[in-house]
Amino acid sequence: MDTPSAVPNRNDTNAHLVMWVACPPMAARDDLRAQCLAVLTAHWREPGFTVPNAAVYPWQWLWDSCFCAMVWADLGRPDRALRELDSALHHQDPGSGFVPHVVYWSDPEALATFWGRSGTSSITQPPMYGHAVAELMRRGVAVPDDLIERSRSGLRFLLERRRRSSGGLIQVVHPWETGADDSPRWDDLVPGRTLESWKAMKGLLVTTIEFDPGGSPVLNDGCPIAPAGFSALVAFNAAEFAMVTDDEVLASQAAELSEAVGSRWDPALVTWVDDGPTSSNSGRIRTLEALCGALVDPDRNHVAAALDSLLDPSAHGARFGPTGVHRAERCFDPGTYWRGPAWPQLSYLMWVAARRAGRHDVERDLGRSLIQAARINGLAEYWNPDTAAGGGAAPQSWTALAWTVATASAVSDRA
Repeated sequence: MDTPSAVPNRNDTNAHLVMWVACPPMAARDDLRAQCLAVLTAHWREPGFTVPNAAVYPWQWLWDSCFCAMVWADLGRPDRALRELDSALHHQDPGSGFVPHVVYWSDPEALATFWGRSGTSSITQPPMYGHAVAELMRRGVAVPDDLIERSRSGLRFLLERRRRSSGGLIQVVHPWETGADDSPRWDDLVPGRTLESWKAMKGLLVTTIEFDPGGSPVLNDGCPIAPAGFSALVAFNAAEFAMVTDDEVLASQAAELSEAVGSRWDPALVTWVDDGPTSSNSGRIRTLEALCGALVDPDRNHVAAALDSLLDPSAHGARFGPTGVHRAERCFDPGTYWRGPAWPQLSYLMWVAARRAGRHDVERDLGRSLIQAARINGLAEYWNPDTAAGGGAAPQSWTALAWTVATASAVSDRA
């Protein structure tokens, strides 16, 4: 396996790296596929899901499973892809459509006291099942009707029960719902934030969630924020799902939410700003998850500027990036959790945004970065964007998205 010193500098051999992504050497492709298949196989659990990491994350997480479903399909296991999505949506509230973000399959009482319920968490996560269903259908996988209906219900819960901000964005009831757990965007929730005070606040915010009569989380006055990035992911997944199911209602709701995301664009900062009380301070810190607006904003100029920043070495550009936080932000630290490292799931989403926008320069660069970093650090949870040194848990299942990127790039090249 490559080491950081063995990987060519992007400025010296960019053409070579672009060629690797478009048509990687057969041995390298085989090695990457074998690596991803081995990790997902080792992390597979009954009744049919992939744990993110066997030691650190031994349960089922919602958006992790949605990413894994796509990878399983690209590894030639559509059966496991469907089981992954089925188990991820298994504990969905049948009335509201709410989907918990963690399922404690082997030990339902593991965190029952913390969440106030048995078997699952009491919050959700980005609804990546919309994109996953669309991608499986594009690959020719026959997605069962009940899985389609459950996905539709989950998206409608967010679009119809959580669109509460004055600017029309989706409100979250806890920062964990965004998937960007410790992003500096949430710093205003804890003035003078320290690791200890932030940890305490995250626990406290679980206790202030308001639930509807059926037990679905709908509001939290302690977390009155409507993140631009999370709203963009809801709009993106709804649009993806609507595209393959011809759901005109969801398509219209996705378009309306996309317009609302677009209205949060700040041209001076080159980012989308959150709505709510954090909008004048931490809610405008330049982070990568906020740039998910590039997936849906109908203004092509906004999207182009955001994608340009992913290649700019003074912004988010990096050899193994993009960086999780803009380099000019005071909180930028490429070695600290959610303060600057590169994240594979966000790199993948930015790769999708570039691909959809026809920005093949950004697409190739991000694809190369993700593939090379995953091979170097053994599919780490996240990594230093300048060195690829892994951080967090390793191996992490969602980093196998590198195989999905490599596969899609090769298909495009042949086409």
